[in-house]
Amino acid sequence: MPHIFAGAGASSSPRGIPTVGGLFRCDTATGAWEALSNGLPANPEVHAVLVDPADARTIYAGTNDGPYRSRDGGDTWTKLDFPEPNTMIWTIAIHPTRPNVLFAGSAPIALYRSLDGGDSWSRLPNAVSPCHCERPGFDSRVLRIAFDPNRPDDVYAALEVSGIIRSTDGGETWTDMSGPLIRLADLPHLRSNVGGRHCGHCEGMLDSHASAISPALPGTVFLGLRMGLFRSDDRGVNWYDTEIGRFSPITYCHDVIVSAHDPRTLYMCLSPAAVSDDGALFRSTDLATTWQRIDRGVDMDSTLMAVAEDARDAARVCCVTRKGQVIGTTDGGATWREFRLPAGVEDVYAVAWG
Repeated sequence: MPHIFAGAGASSSPRGIPTVGGLFRCDTATGAWEALSNGLPANPEVHAVLVDPADARTIYAGTNDGPYRSRDGGDTWTKLDFPEPNTMIWTIAIHPTRPNVLFAGSAPIALYRSLDGGDSWSRLPNAVSPCHCERPGFDSRVLRIAFDPNRPDDVYAALEVSGIIRSTDGGETWTDMSGPLIRLADLPHLRSNVGGRHCGHCEGMLDSHASAISPALPGTVFLGLRMGLFRSDDRGVNWYDTEIGRFSPITYCHDVIVSAHDPRTLYMCLSPAAVSDDGALFRSTDLATTWQRIDRGVDMDSTLMAVAEDARDAARVCCVTRKGQVIGTTDGGATWREFRLPAGVEDVYAVAWG
């Protein structure tokens, strides 16, 4: 029986209530959660969980003390050789054609690369924040890293809150691709600045949460933002609004992924806002041309933060809300089951099948 992993921060929730952080594993047969701690830092914050698609026993966790790895399905963990201590890792990704190459992104914004399967890491000196919307008291961060399967040295990093940057040489050099997003913010319906981050009305268009690329659409990048789902068909040179409001009354997008089993299938997390009492999981089976809501029979209790598909079984999909509500399906969305994280676990950003 597969497991579900979820990672949470350890701070105050948006409602000012102290929360419990850490890495948790759910036995989907019983629905019971277990807090994982053997080898992890004390009182960890975990905002990234990556299960190796080639070996479900190998799992990476992004913590407030850099990346950790488990070789036994999460029972024990090893701290990896990382150049900067006490670095909060928000995302980890494996290169699509060179599985020994991994990337990690942090807060404040920085990118790191491993060439030896995660044993050691180095900072990529040319991957710097464009500083579009940074402000004191908020660490802008790398929330997602996406590779183009057709051009595997094309790497995209979605930055919250600073747009998106791209490398075309495997991470050696990086270019800010946010200019067209800033220009789109001149449109009245795409203007937003809820955080006072000193970038006028364009903050919402730079509030990047997720990026995804399908092998069935060479050069096309999907970008999930506060303002919806956006798309570039020319490797990030130009962007346009996919007008997700045609399919959903809520349009704040915090995650979008491409199915590992069908390149025409994508999943997307939508909510009213970063802090809310609602969320919805959508699926497209036609390369994001149309979308349908698929979370049947479950009321989301807060903003939907992340979605994951089991690399071994396309019928297994799960997602997690900010306040720790995990729902999963093992039959492709026909039915859903709720796996509530333990009391006090909030600020949840990461979920994965293992």
